Order: sequence, then structure tokens, then C-alpha cells
Amino acid sequence: MIEIHPNLFVGHQGDYEYQVKGQDGWAVVHACKEPYHRQLLGYTTRGAPKDHPDYFFAERGDRLYLNLVDAPDPAYIPKEIIDKAVAFIHAKLAEGLKVLVHCNQGESRGPGVAFLYLLRHTDALPKTSLDDALAKFRQIYSALYPSRGVSGFIAAHWEEYTATLCDRDNGDGCGGIGRSREAGCR
Repeated sequence: MIEIHPNLFVGHQGDYEYQVKGQDGWAVVHACKEPYHRQLLGYTTRGAPKDHPDYFFAERGDRLYLNLVDAPDPAYIPKEIIDKAVAFIHAKLAEGLKVLVHCNQGESRGPGVAFLYLLRHTDALPKTSLDDALAKFRQIYSALYPSRGVSGFIAAHWEEYTATLCDRDNGDGCGGIGRSREAGCR
């Protein structure tokens, strides 16, 4: 488990189970379907029931359970899952909690989500190019080894996650995300 930004940690399933589980002051993003999302919803079929209200993710207190597999194709990584995880991290850090983002091995989904959080909400990574940002992230978290699906998702959504954030939603339709002041978000 490595602290990649103040109070933001990335790791693997063992880091959660043996270092964070049951500890006060922590929020956790379980960036893996197995075993956490499955156990929480209690499904025994191959996948979660598609009509379940927590199909993509379930938030329970300071825990976010993602129905996220390490897919070989970015088309199988729903953007709403990643957006929810990035927003959850931001909210929990603002509450003063430490946040652990983990997947099973700590190589792909967990660090991929944390990478996108840093792009969206900090200046910790350069926004000059995806290659520059990934190189800098690997200096912070060398265990990054994203699957083709995760790396493809990051590449496909690079511009969105590096877009200037508005200070707040002021009713102009941008919702506080994704448009610069120059583009009309005051």
C-alpha cells in the first residue's frame, strides 16, 4: 500500500484485509467485483443481476463497492463506475478521511481509478500528454500495470479527466465538471 497523494493510498486486496479493514478514519474503494461487490449483493450467478439498483456500484457508509472486472476491452468498463469512484474519493478526502483504492492485485483497476482521480482533482500529474502523466504516476506508484481495458479506458477519456473543473455548478448546464471558464462555465 502506497500513499500516492496526501491521505490517498493505492494497494491490493491484502492491504485492505490486513491493514485497513476495521480501522477508523478510512474510506475504501473496492475496485473489484470479486469478492466484495458479489458478497455485498449476495449473487451466485456469474454476474450481478442487471436490474439490481446496485448493479454498477454500491455505496455503504465509507465503502464503495464496484462491479468492476479487469476487462480486456474498455467497452466493458462503464464510465459511470469510474466517475462514481473518482467522486467518492474526492468527497471522502474532503471529509478528512484516508482513502484506500484497491483491486485484487493492485496493478490495474485500483491504480487506474487513482490515476484518474489525480488527473481530475489535483496538479500532481502533468496534463501535457497521457505518456507524461503515466510516467509521472509510475514514479509515484511503480506497480501500475493496467490491462488493455483499463489503459484503453484511460486513453479514451483522457481529455475529459484533464479538462478544467468549474468551481461549482452555477446553473449553466455544465454541472461543475468538464468545461473551462473560457467555455462558458463561470
